[in-house]
Amino acid sequence: MLGGGNEDISERLAAIDDTEAEARAQALREGLADYELDDEDAALLADWIDGEEQRDARRPDPVVAVVGRPNVGKSTLVNRVIGRREAVVEDTPGVTRDRVSYKAEWNGKNFTLVDTGGWEQDAKGINKRVADQAELAVQNADAVLLVLDVTVGVTATDEGVVNMLRRVKKPIIVVANKADSPQLEIEATALWSLGMGEPFPVSALHGKGSGDALDALVNALPEFSEVAEAELEGGPRRVALIGRPNVGKSSLLNKLAGSDRVVVDDTAGTTRDPVDEIVMLGGEPWRFIDTAGIRRRVHLQQGADFYASLRTQTALERAEVAVVLLAVDEVLSEQDVRILQMAVDSGRALVLAFNKWDTLDDERRFYLEREIERDLAHVAWAPRVNMSAKTGWHKDKLVPALHTALDSWDRRIPTGRLNAFLGEIVAAHPHPVRGGKQPRILFGTQVASRPPKFVLFTTGFLDPGYRRFIQRRIRETFGFEGTPLEVTMRVREKRQRKR
Repeated sequence: MLGGGNEDISERLAAIDDTEAEARAQALREGLADYELDDEDAALLADWIDGEEQRDARRPDPVVAVVGRPNVGKSTLVNRVIGRREAVVEDTPGVTRDRVSYKAEWNGKNFTLVDTGGWEQDAKGINKRVADQAELAVQNADAVLLVLDVTVGVTATDEGVVNMLRRVKKPIIVVANKADSPQLEIEATALWSLGMGEPFPVSALHGKGSGDALDALVNALPEFSEVAEAELEGGPRRVALIGRPNVGKSSLLNKLAGSDRVVVDDTAGTTRDPVDEIVMLGGEPWRFIDTAGIRRRVHLQQGADFYASLRTQTALERAEVAVVLLAVDEVLSEQDVRILQMAVDSGRALVLAFNKWDTLDDERRFYLEREIERDLAHVAWAPRVNMSAKTGWHKDKLVPALHTALDSWDRRIPTGRLNAFLGEIVAAHPHPVRGGKQPRILFGTQVASRPPKFVLFTTGFLDPGYRRFIQRRIRETFGFEGTPLEVTMRVREKRQRKR
């Protein structure tokens, strides 16, 4: 069993100054000349520089709200404009529930499209909150795309949407969607009667007529948004909020944002699109991505839930750190463990947020700690925050945990310091002899950060247990709390001397 001696190694490392560490590393590096190295080895051994992100202020692109009653094809139109299937599309009305932003471009003009849930007059319950989100999107937009279904004509709900839009005094582009035939294009002219300007017959499904509507839209847009706040180039740190359905992700985002930004309902899986929100925490901005609850088996999912699960993975890829929300009033499930593994496999920094902690009694707390020891031992390195999404209890502890994880994720260990550590650890705990041979570590280098990745040049294969030992001691010695680590090896043989 490998272990122990960490304090002694730390003391010996502290006694080695940077100059001596660099000199040792240089000698080890030169010693690699005696071994067979390929071009990839040379690239890995080249000086590795982690560039600093520029974070200058940038004026934001204009914002366009896409509104209309349920099932008129708003999300289909959004997908047509952005050129990919990103917004959830399904024949069922009400699939989109939150306002969701996408970057778009037309004829060299950049703008932000905000897809909204269907607006309904006199809506109640969750539908009322969906309608409220749509109205907020209109208030925070520079222009509006009003989408109507030409196959149905103007309904009472459509007239309600129009009356709401008349109050906002913003450019309105009327899209007569589902105009899939010449006859339907002619019928679109009846929409002049709404008094909202020229109706553009469009087939969002096939793309027909969308160019004319977009031409009119970009002509109506200002050069820069007059309602959105200036963005930082490089942006705030990006946080993906993930977890199984109904663990409180949207409630947490609303509590952090200080407003009902995301639709919250007791129905599991209310959120289906990732929703970005800039939240001020600890005096600095963070970009939170509230993601759809992940279902048990991807291959069993259909329609909206299937695409939402795929975009949860996309949200992880966009993020720098994942906050995995776990509900402590229920037994930790296979789903929780699988979602955690998804976050680890994505290579993002990781924070565990245990929700509803304020509801725990002593008995449940006892069993929960046993579950954590049994099921979450593989992520024992992740910072833990015990909190309540509903009340906001301990939400202030999230920022230090995020900083800890991100600092580790960004960290770069000087090559000299890393090789001094490897020398000390191998001297204290040499690799076991196998078949009369004992593999040696010739040199180590960190080849990447975000997440940290290390390559060890060795004279033979290291046992998996010894590799895990090295990985654990790197984490302990250099403080890699909250980030996955990758340690790989490259076995190299000595050059054959020419006679």
